[in-house]
Amino acid sequence: MIRYLIIIVSILAAVAVCTAQPRSLKVRLDKFKETFRRECREAGIVGASFLFIKDGETIASEHYGTADAAKDQPVDADTIYHWASNTKPFTGIAIMQLRDRGLLKLDDPVTKYLPELRAVHNPYGSMDDITIRHLMTHSAGFRNPTWPWSTGKPWEPFEPTEYSQLVAMLPYTEIMFAPGSKFSYSNPAIIFLGKIIEKLSGDDYEVYVDKNILKPLEMYRTYFDATPYHLLKYRSHSYYIENGKRTEARFDANTGITVSNSGLNSPLSDMVKYLEFLIGDPKRKDANDLILKRSSLEEMWRPLVHTEVDANGNKGFTTDIGLIFFLDRSLAPRHIGHGGDQNGFISYIDLDPDKREASVIVFNTNIILPDNTPPEKDMVSRLRRNVRELF
Repeated sequence: MIRYLIIIVSILAAVAVCTAQPRSLKVRLDKFKETFRRECREAGIVGASFLFIKDGETIASEHYGTADAAKDQPVDADTIYHWASNTKPFTGIAIMQLRDRGLLKLDDPVTKYLPELRAVHNPYGSMDDITIRHLMTHSAGFRNPTWPWSTGKPWEPFEPTEYSQLVAMLPYTEIMFAPGSKFSYSNPAIIFLGKIIEKLSGDDYEVYVDKNILKPLEMYRTYFDATPYHLLKYRSHSYYIENGKRTEARFDANTGITVSNSGLNSPLSDMVKYLEFLIGDPKRKDANDLILKRSSLEEMWRPLVHTEVDANGNKGFTTDIGLIFFLDRSLAPRHIGHGGDQNGFISYIDLDPDKREASVIVFNTNIILPDNTPPEKDMVSRLRRNVRELF
């Protein structure tokens, strides 16, 4: 009898442990959603969304405010946000697809595919020494902005619209540090990856990604740059707030030649399919492997270069970068993500593939703060840290 009582007590204890963990996560999620709405309201955010998935199931979602303030259009799961630099991992996945198909090697010199880069000034050696891997780890030595001379004039382009414009800048471009020696975020580096994809596939970048990533993931409302007419009613506007004053950003802006690092637009109802692909769904293993083998995705998450910032340039993070993806070393055993910040939109994607958990937080409003504003004074930084604590 005693033996049976011990067995029953053990079973009940095990059940208690199993049920306590989800309940604890639910409590944390409920608290975060309250904080999310309060912070958005106090900061004057026009619209924002959050979701959290576990084991392929959305267990929390929250939408705040409006997609278009003038139309009082509420944000929901079908609202189409601009994802800015969260486009970059799609570019990285495309490069890994081409690698797995034997069309390139990560340690190939970039000039093998883009010989025009030999016009760049490299005081540290030959341009032939810069590899695809350097581009994917932001360690090639290229500058950060694509268009380095912006003064805010209304006639200036949002971004250069033709690759020939970037090529024309190459003789006036210089490598800033020894390639591979450190991390320095670079948008031109990802443009070069996009051009390699085009050269090897024969497709425009947007067409290649649509055919080989978006369509297989059934992300049917996801697209690049100008919104298709039938989706315009879902497209979110975007805004800036500075010194308490709100202004509109450019609507449906064209990212031009920077499409491979910032051109993606998508609703959360599509982005959740991308998250499920990243964390892995045993039921879709065969289909997911046709997009990219799990081993290749894991390869993208191996730390290669140390950084002191997250993907949006926020300081105070103990971080490494793998192949495009960032790895937060302060969250054991590993925590992976990327961010985006452009034209009034801000977004973060976080995932823990071991726990099969992932989250997204996205805003259609950028609050412009003075340089060196402490993270605790920055609403987005506060919420970003709160999201990380959910894992």
